[in-house]
Amino acid sequence: MSESTKSIGVVVVTHGNFGEELVRAAETVLGEQERCFAVSVDVNREVDATVETIRAKAKQADVGAGVLLLTDLFGGSPTTLSLSLLKENEIEVVAGVNLPMIIKALQGRDMKLSDMAAAVRDAGLQGIVVAGELLRKRTAKK
Repeated sequence: MSESTKSIGVVVVTHGNFGEELVRAAETVLGEQERCFAVSVDVNREVDATVETIRAKAKQADVGAGVLLLTDLFGGSPTTLSLSLLKENEIEVVAGVNLPMIIKALQGRDMKLSDMAAAVRDAGLQGIVVAGELLRKRTAKK
């Protein structure tokens, strides 16, 4: 098996088109990615149909190493619907997605799924910076 066939799949599940734009931004940074999909959750759509779309994309992304579902808001519909798939195959859900998280996920696809989920969470936290405060601190030290 080649490296790409053993790697973790990534599905970004969000309200509206947020996930599609995050995937597009990540591909701008990293280049086109295989087995990385976005699912837009429309609260006016049938729940079962949305879960089936998430399930289908997860299945399409999975080549045996598991799938990481990245969602936008813990407690929101995308996360709740994604969590309903936890018992199916090897799936992990991480909520609070941002661009650093997706980039980390796409760069760490050869990791163990649980390790990747933790690394993605950490990348997301590290990517949140009060930039003005940081700049003022650096300027004050000079």
